[in-house]
Amino acid sequence: MDPLWPDDPRTIGPYRLIARFDPAQGGPPLPERRFVGRGPGGDRTVLLGVPLAADDAGRFAVEAEAARRLSGRWLSPVAEVGGGDGPPWYATPYLPAVSLTTALAAHGGPLPEHTVRALGAALAEALAGLHAQGLAHGGISPGAVLLTADGPRLGCFGAVRVAAPDGERRSGHPGLAFGSVPPEQLTGGRPRPLGDSYALGSVLAYAATGQLVPERGELPEGLRTLVSRCRTRDPVARPRAGELLAELAGTAAGAPRSPGQPSHGTVLDGANSLAGALLGPGWLPGRVIAALARQSAEVLAAETEPEAGAWAGA
Repeated sequence: MDPLWPDDPRTIGPYRLIARFDPAQGGPPLPERRFVGRGPGGDRTVLLGVPLAADDAGRFAVEAEAARRLSGRWLSPVAEVGGGDGPPWYATPYLPAVSLTTALAAHGGPLPEHTVRALGAALAEALAGLHAQGLAHGGISPGAVLLTADGPRLGCFGAVRVAAPDGERRSGHPGLAFGSVPPEQLTGGRPRPLGDSYALGSVLAYAATGQLVPERGELPEGLRTLVSRCRTRDPVARPRAGELLAELAGTAAGAPRSPGQPSHGTVLDGANSLAGALLGPGWLPGRVIAALARQSAEVLAAETEPEAGAWAGA
């Protein structure tokens, strides 16, 4: 987290702001602005998202409202959407979490392969749930992925459409990370499930190398084929989310399953989460766990400033 900047609002909706959630650092751009806020009387703490100045605020509100109706173990739950006649915002319950970019900075470089595989399995499981409902995420990037002690949380639903509507070119938008948006969406194409596979491959490449578009040889050997398949320009040739989940979870598990353990299954069909089995103690490096602990302590100790400067947009 970072302290609030002088021109930042001090309140958003009913929440008084504690800090900027994303520290100022290098790395891929963020698809939105995020703050940590506290409710009236200090009864609850939330993560607040607001659009960038270049975004379509109306579309941001539409996508935030759509996200409120989604549920899934690895999706960041949108609990409240506000704005009314003013600028839009949304709130999710606060958990100690860091963005993927912050996690790499805390670790001092690319994440271990077992962490990347567990991350990929959870994100693929989340996408499989969305795709089974006929939905595409349309906004996967390093900034959309938050890491917590018990697994990732995927947010920023619909960020590609927030940047520009279907039919308009999206390249060059300040909130879209180059390399994470599939080519067909950069030229204005509608977000579709196989575009999510492309973006997921880019996120895994970033987690494993610190780059969204690394050379094939820079990827860990065990991830090269999978990431390359995700990032092919031909959408039809990309693997579907269920395939990615089976490959990442099966390979990461490493050992044969016991006789009573199902060989396939996800939270979609009531089976135990394949990804969840990979996200126990030790899934995150120690330095990232330490960063989560520091953030939690900072939030607990933080005091909100006197009410002033309600948010009026970027």
